[in-house]
Amino acid sequence: MAGALFRDRHLPSASTDITRSEERQTDGVKLADLVRLDFNYGCIGCTKAAEVPPGYHRLLVRRQIGRGPEVFQRGVEALMTFKVQRATGLRTESSTPWAEVGTLILSRLAVLPAPCKVVWTISEPDQIGFAYGTLQSHPEAGEELFSITLAPDGAVWFTVLAYSYGATWYARAAGPLTRLAQTAAAHAYIKSLRRLATP
Repeated sequence: MAGALFRDRHLPSASTDITRSEERQTDGVKLADLVRLDFNYGCIGCTKAAEVPPGYHRLLVRRQIGRGPEVFQRGVEALMTFKVQRATGLRTESSTPWAEVGTLILSRLAVLPAPCKVVWTISEPDQIGFAYGTLQSHPEAGEELFSITLAPDGAVWFTVLAYSYGATWYARAAGPLTRLAQTAAAHAYIKSLRRLATP
């Protein structure tokens, strides 16, 4: 299946790319700084579970983005190289060019940094994806999973699943508005991936 094309891809080490990124700066926050940050939540890997962890809000959005192995391949490439985030307007840097466990990610929309680290990945013939967890100084606390699935009937599905809660006073104060923003972001990811994956 098409997903096998991505399974053995050679990846440069995170330390090599972090060294290169030290000269790139985003409003005073460097990608290299993220190696000193811990996760700001406790249920690492919680996006593998079907149940909502206590105290977390659940977000699940699943949409078809196209049909066929070629759409699947292009979608995987766009997802796993973080093109989806960039296409939605996020300024995103990553410590590896392809998402793998331990990859550090620094995104920023407006002035707020959103540091994350990839905590687990999916690498199956018909499903590819990754989940990243939030690090200290992220406005939210929790985990988000992105996956692309090639169904037996040829349909290509994109899923966004997240468990999170407000980690800062302003995120908590926003309450339902924060969750609406997360839902809007998930739909923006879907729109961007559909555009990137469809010829």
